[in-house]
Amino acid sequence: MENQFQLVLGTGNQKKRGELERLLASYPVKLLSINDFDPVDEPEETGKTFAENAAIKAHYYATRFNNWVLAEDSGLCVQALDGAPGVYSARFSGAAATDQSNNELLIEKIKDVDQASRLAWYCCHICVANPEGKIQAESSGRCYGRILDAPRGSGGFGYDPLFEIPEYGKTFGQLGASVKAILSHRGRAYRKLLPKLVAISRLATIA
Repeated sequence: MENQFQLVLGTGNQKKRGELERLLASYPVKLLSINDFDPVDEPEETGKTFAENAAIKAHYYATRFNNWVLAEDSGLCVQALDGAPGVYSARFSGAAATDQSNNELLIEKIKDVDQASRLAWYCCHICVANPEGKIQAESSGRCYGRILDAPRGSGGFGYDPLFEIPEYGKTFGQLGASVKAILSHRGRAYRKLLPKLVAISRLATIA
């Protein structure tokens, strides 16, 4: 497709790439990920907020690949844990953390918390940087739920099998991808960003 806007997703996570591809399906945007380029070291996420880490990643990959980059930082915040794991969600159980080890640690930490006090929310902040690394657009989204005693469902990733949406009585691990795309923190942030992203793509292809 001529004048197609090329956008690099600042992650190698294929599930996140799939979510964004579905959202951009009707737009003239060619979506790539960092896996489509020669390997580079991952940026050090030194931010204290999701917004700061998203900006760090967007700037880093944009200047490394000389491309427009969309980067996001997201995670789970649990009220009973004073907002933890927060920005440390991906490495909650240590440097070699996996989804399973993170989930097991979360269950252990809230085992004595009653069901009424298990409020949690997923947060997502997105930044889009131009090839020079300057942030051109941002958005954020949240999704509220509660944490269960044990995982349910095999869909999604991260803490999804423990994160129940009370209105549905199901976790993100049980809800289908199309439902999650509507309800999730990432889906909400993407939809807020979309008009800005479309405007950027049009200007970039004209230039």
